[in-house]
Amino acid sequence: MPLEEFRRVIAVNLLGTINAIRCAAAQMIEAHAASPEVEEHGVIINTTSIASTDGQVGQAAYAASKGGVSAMVLPLARELGDYGIRVNAIAPGVFETPMTLSLPEKSRAVVFAAVPPSPKRPGRPEEFADTVAFLVSQTFINGAVVRLDGGLRMPARY
Repeated sequence: MPLEEFRRVIAVNLLGTINAIRCAAAQMIEAHAASPEVEEHGVIINTTSIASTDGQVGQAAYAASKGGVSAMVLPLARELGDYGIRVNAIAPGVFETPMTLSLPEKSRAVVFAAVPPSPKRPGRPEEFADTVAFLVSQTFINGAVVRLDGGLRMPARY
């Protein structure tokens, strides 16, 4: 893999994530300063991927970038907890999204070849949204990476 391509994936997926967190957390910290008696001032939910632990051949940059997102969840939860901010992440498996559905037919066939044990289908956007809502509502879940994959474990290669 060309180094520039690796850098680009890291920049988008990992540096982009920490930049968004940094900007959002600053506002949440201001809210804490204005109302320190309020217990919770925000929830940050990142999107990682099952590739962070199940990366396949050809996915080194993607797996590394998403692994970095997963790895920073707990340290950020600890750091931001003093301000009433929780940090979690969702690690989805294969999902039907506008992006995956718009892939060229050959690529789409490869993506959707991975079938979880149950249910035997790709995830749906509303299932991701429901998981976000659950994580927001459950105030005792903090520093967690939740796999949302139907039990799918990716093979080393297709």
